[in-house]
Amino acid sequence: MEIKESKAYKYAQWCVIEPNKKVPRYVKLQAKDWLNKADGLDEEAYVDEKELNKIVKILKLMVHPDLMCPMDEGLEDYAWLLIVATLCTKLKNNDDKDIRYYITALLEISRKNFKTFNSAVIFILLLLTDKPFSRFFSVAPDLKLSSELKIAIRKIIKVSPLLAEDDVFKVLRSEIRCLLTDSEYIPLAYSEDKMDGKLANAFLADEAGAMDSYPIEAMRSSQITLFNKLGIIISTQYPNDNNAMIDEIDISKKVLDGLMDNKRRFSLLYEPNDEFLTEDKWQTEDLVIYQSNPVAVSNDYVFEAIKDMRTMAILYENKRENYLCKHNNIKYKGLGVEGFVDITKVRECKIENNLEFWKGKKVYLAFDLSQSGDNTAVAMITEYKGVLYAMVWGFIPADKVELKSKKENVNYRQLIRDKVCFACGDEVIDYGFVEKFILDIEENYGVEILQIGYDRWNALSSAQKLEAAGYEMVEIKQHSSVLHPPTKLLKETILSKKFKYEENRLLEINFQNARVTEDTNKNKYVNKKKSEGKVDMVVALINAIYLLQQEQLNTVDCTIQVI
Repeated sequence: MEIKESKAYKYAQWCVIEPNKKVPRYVKLQAKDWLNKADGLDEEAYVDEKELNKIVKILKLMVHPDLMCPMDEGLEDYAWLLIVATLCTKLKNNDDKDIRYYITALLEISRKNFKTFNSAVIFILLLLTDKPFSRFFSVAPDLKLSSELKIAIRKIIKVSPLLAEDDVFKVLRSEIRCLLTDSEYIPLAYSEDKMDGKLANAFLADEAGAMDSYPIEAMRSSQITLFNKLGIIISTQYPNDNNAMIDEIDISKKVLDGLMDNKRRFSLLYEPNDEFLTEDKWQTEDLVIYQSNPVAVSNDYVFEAIKDMRTMAILYENKRENYLCKHNNIKYKGLGVEGFVDITKVRECKIENNLEFWKGKKVYLAFDLSQSGDNTAVAMITEYKGVLYAMVWGFIPADKVELKSKKENVNYRQLIRDKVCFACGDEVIDYGFVEKFILDIEENYGVEILQIGYDRWNALSSAQKLEAAGYEMVEIKQHSSVLHPPTKLLKETILSKKFKYEENRLLEINFQNARVTEDTNKNKYVNKKKSEGKVDMVVALINAIYLLQQEQLNTVDCTIQVI
C-alpha cells in the first residue's frame, strides 16, 4: 500500500480542506505539516511505506472487540492518522534507518472518542514491532485508571484468534508480555508507584489533565539514552489550573505556530477554535461539538447524544462543568476568555529591521515593570502614514535565563542573541539597567520621545527618575475602561495590516500567550492571570498606544475649540 492510499493520508487531506470547519485550527496545522512529510517534501522526515504495510497487516490480524470486524476496518479516521504518523514517520539522513521521527504524540480529545482503546492498539503494535526486550508503561492518577489500558489490550487480544495463541501474548495480573519479542507492558499508578528508575521505550500518560508534570517528566528522563523512544500523552480538558496537560498543549500550539523549534512532536488538539469560547456560543454552535469530538463527525448517534447532554448543561448549572470540560474540551471557568489575536495575522505584520526608519520620528514609550524576579518590557511606537510602527524589548534576570527557558519553553539565549531581550541583574531585574536603556533610546535610534507611560505598580521609583531626567511621564491606570480602546485599536490595526513590527520572536510568543476578558460593560482587556504565559510585551505595547490615542484625542479637542 502506498501512503496516499491509506486512510491516514485521506483523513489528513480532508482536515486541511479550507472550507472544512469541522476540524479545529491546530489539527489542520498538524495535518498540513504531516502531509508534507508524507509527500516527501520535508527535509527531516518521511513516511516509511514498508513500515506502513507491516502495521496494516497486523491490524488485519487484530479483531475489533465491539464491532467484531478486522481492526483496519473498525478504526476511526483520526486514529489512523495518529497511528500511522506516530509509528511510520521516520527520521531522514540517519545511519539507523529505523528511528521514529516523533518522540511525543499528544492527543487532546473529548470523552467517548475511544482514546484509550486506540492507545491500546498502538501498544499492541509496539509490543509486536519494537526491538526485543522493550518495556512499555502507562501512567495515570491511580491504578484503576492506569489499568484501563491493560483491560483494553487484554480485550483486543482475547477476541483476536491469532493474538490469543499461547506463544504470542501472556496476560498476567500485573503486566502483559509479548513472547515473540520478549517485551512487556506494565501499568503504573502515580498515587502508588515511583516513576523513577524505569526504562521506558514507550509510555502512555492517560488523563494527564488530572496529574502534575512529575510522572511525564520521570518517564521522559528514563528515555534519555534511547534513540527510538515515544511518549503518548492523552487527556480531555480539566478545570484545574495546575496540571500537566496545560503545558503540553501550550508547547504543541507554539510548535504548530512556528514559535518553538520542537518538530519531533505530533499533536492532535481537538478543542474548539477561539471564536467559539465567548458569548456562550457553545450553547448553539454545533461546530463546537464537531471540533472537539472527531468521532461525532461520522457517527450521528454520538453527535445526538452529545447534543442531549448539551441541552442538560444549558438548563442545569451543576452539569455544566462536566459537559464543557469532558465533552467540549473547554475549561468552564475559562468561559469569557479568548485569544487576543491570531498569531498568523500578527506575523503578517512583520518587517525587516530598519534603524534608518526611526531617525527623526516622534515616538511614545511605555514600560511594564513586573515584579523584580519576572519579565519586564519596554515598547516604542510611532504613527507614520496611517500605520503604527512598533519596537518592543524584553528584560529578564540574568541568573534565571536557564530556569525561565525550561519553565516557559522559550529559548531566551537565542532571543538575547537576537537583541530583542536583555539579561540584567542577578536573581532580580536590575531596574537601573532598564532605566538607562530608556535614557539611551533617543541617541541610539534618533527619535524624539514625546511621553513615557507607566503603571504605578512596581514603577513609581523608575518613573520619578525618568521624570527628573526631563521626560513627561504619564500614569496609565490598569483598568478595563482605560485599556479597552488601545486594546481594540491594536487588534484592528493588526487585522487591517496597519501595524508593523520589526522581527521579534519574543513579541510573537507574547501575542500567542495573550488572552482577553470582558467586563460587565463589554470592555475587553488583556488579562495577565488568564493568559497562557508572559504577556508583558503586549501590555507595554497597549500602554504606548494609549498615549498615542490620548494625544490624538487632545488634538481633536483643540481643533474643535478653535473652530
